[in-house]
Amino acid sequence: MLVNIRNGMDLNVEISGQGPPMLLLHGNGEDHHIFDTIAEKLQQQFTLYAVDSREHGKSTKTGTTFNYDDMAEDIHLLINQLGLKEVNIVGFSDGGIIALLLGIRQEVYLNKIASLSPNLSPKDWKKKPLRYLEQKYKETRDPAFYLMLNEPNIDPEALKNIQIPSLITAGEKDLFYRSMYKTIEKKIPDAILKIIEGHDHSSYIIDSDLLSADFIHFFEI
Repeated sequence: MLVNIRNGMDLNVEISGQGPPMLLLHGNGEDHHIFDTIAEKLQQQFTLYAVDSREHGKSTKTGTTFNYDDMAEDIHLLINQLGLKEVNIVGFSDGGIIALLLGIRQEVYLNKIASLSPNLSPKDWKKKPLRYLEQKYKETRDPAFYLMLNEPNIDPEALKNIQIPSLITAGEKDLFYRSMYKTIEKKIPDAILKIIEGHDHSSYIIDSDLLSADFIHFFEI
């Protein structure tokens, strides 16, 4: 269903399951369907709200530039519009960045977050994928590529503001340097870091239920 969060901005949300609320936030260039496989298991324990971010899926598309603060505010407005409390968030890549930003803001409705393969800065990109991203932006001038080349810009010290349990994951062969994930683990007071051996940036989450048991254990403790 489409939820109007502000004038001219609707977010598509697919709701399923029963139990405590859990938002599923996808990455750049995707939509909520990346979670379809794992949702089959999670919806047995949680009420899932699988969201299409602005400019993605069935949500509003303006074709203009946007930033992660805009996207985080979208989710904040959506949660308030839906009247949710004690919200759990599972965010992948861009969605993981949004989860961190909401945690830094210390939003009172948050319960726990799982941030999957996020980054803090464009400087976190490994050289080869960064060169690919730069080339794609030159070819397309796509605002989504521009976003990844210029953001996020999260001060590691700001992560100390995240005062809720946080699960951080990354693929062994992720797009970003391992040291950055170690920094996130160190700065968030109640963080768990899990490196998924043998996987890249997205293979452990897109169309995969590999982490379903980890999520159920983490969010139900």
